[in-house]
Amino acid sequence: MSRRCELTGKGPMSGNNVSHAKNRTRRRFLPNLNEMSLISETLGRSFKLRISAAALRTVDHRGGLDAFLAKAKDEELSDSALKIKKEIKKAQATA
Repeated sequence: MSRRCELTGKGPMSGNNVSHAKNRTRRRFLPNLNEMSLISETLGRSFKLRISAAALRTVDHRGGLDAFLAKAKDEELSDSALKIKKEIKKAQATA
């Protein structure tokens, strides 16, 4: 399982540990990923996604999973999130 947010595409970054003596050693900054169940109001069911804490705040700010996916770019989304986005669009078109 990759360490990448399924909604925002946020992944590991690299940088340095810097000691008091200014010795630099390489390190990785990992995103704060959590397995969350998000509910789609259009489809009326929940989806389990591995998302970052920042993505969860953005989903809440935009008004839910449906609104977030409507605004999200397809390049940033994972395959499962793209599938959910297409299902939501299809359900909204028929409703």
